[in-house]
Amino acid sequence: MSKDIEIRIPFNKPSLVGKEMAYIEQAIVRGHLSGDGHFSKQCHQFLEQELGVSKALLTTSCTHALEMSALLLEMEPGDEVILPSFTFVSSVNAFVLRGTRPVFVDIRPDTLNLDETRLEERITNKTRAIVVVHYAGVGCEMDAILEIAARYDIPVIEDNAHSLFAKYKGSYLGTFGTFATQSFHETKNFTCGEGGALLINDPQYITRAEYIREKGTNRSRFFRGQVDKYTWIDVGSSYLPSELLAAFLLAQFEEREFIQCRRRQIWENYHTHLEKISSDHKIQLPHIPSHCEQSYHMYYMLLPDIKVRQELIDYLKGKGILAIFHYLPLHTSKMGRKFGGKTGDFPVTESVSDQLLRLPFYNDMTKSEQDQVIQSIFEFFET
Repeated sequence: MSKDIEIRIPFNKPSLVGKEMAYIEQAIVRGHLSGDGHFSKQCHQFLEQELGVSKALLTTSCTHALEMSALLLEMEPGDEVILPSFTFVSSVNAFVLRGTRPVFVDIRPDTLNLDETRLEERITNKTRAIVVVHYAGVGCEMDAILEIAARYDIPVIEDNAHSLFAKYKGSYLGTFGTFATQSFHETKNFTCGEGGALLINDPQYITRAEYIREKGTNRSRFFRGQVDKYTWIDVGSSYLPSELLAAFLLAQFEEREFIQCRRRQIWENYHTHLEKISSDHKIQLPHIPSHCEQSYHMYYMLLPDIKVRQELIDYLKGKGILAIFHYLPLHTSKMGRKFGGKTGDFPVTESVSDQLLRLPFYNDMTKSEQDQVIQSIFEFFET
């Protein structure tokens, strides 16, 4: 019987960076643990001021923020939404839940973002939204995408789960679309374990977003003293995170500069060392266009093929290091095939899915840990 190998360097590890525990204690002392208390409001204000968005609303997940987007746009059966096949399932599920048909697009081979040159050919008279995913914290080509969307009068939703504080041509990602959605899952730069946010850039949607987020009621207006009682106004669900999560998240926001600086150091250290072997072994490393400022969310390698990738995964695991692949193409999944997807439809997506390997990356990763990862990769390719 084979012995289980102890993982000494995990793929991800959440960490405390500031006043997380103190703020959780304060939330308990304040006696308000449900949503939209003191710490939720502080998080909203932070995102609105830092990004310059009209409204930020914390949610229980990025998935729920995407679901709110679908509700706000009144997506219905028969409608279509365009999005990349190379993304997390939440990007599509939020719309499929409304009966909307997903229309997939291939990705660019450099940034792994939606290929804007293939976007217009996927638009029909049923298209009701375009979802762009800023992969690994690098912006999609928003100028071209927004020009096409404006020409057809189609709202754009930014799945910004990887990209808080990244920029495209000097402006923050999350500020281009009608809506943007954030993730504060434990694998993200800023975390509260599970959480998200809806960013609203078109003020006409703010009031209705509050209704939807509060179970379809005007409860927020009641607590602001704008109505004398609250009642059922619209469709909705319970999308508010607790104050404990908001308290933890605010402490992480307050350490924004430290977190981003640390992650930049980790990313650049990987990149500097791995560049030395990339060309000799046909390895593609992340590409950051000159007009983009990334969020330093992850570091990945595109290996020659799936066989080499699996061999490297196994080799690193034997050294106690956990490295993992990423998305499987949505169009070839069981559900994707129900919507007409088949192997060969999007060759870049399919190739990247077989080649991509993500390396360990977390806020308090030590230099010694990273050195072990890098050295193990060098050893693998030298043998």
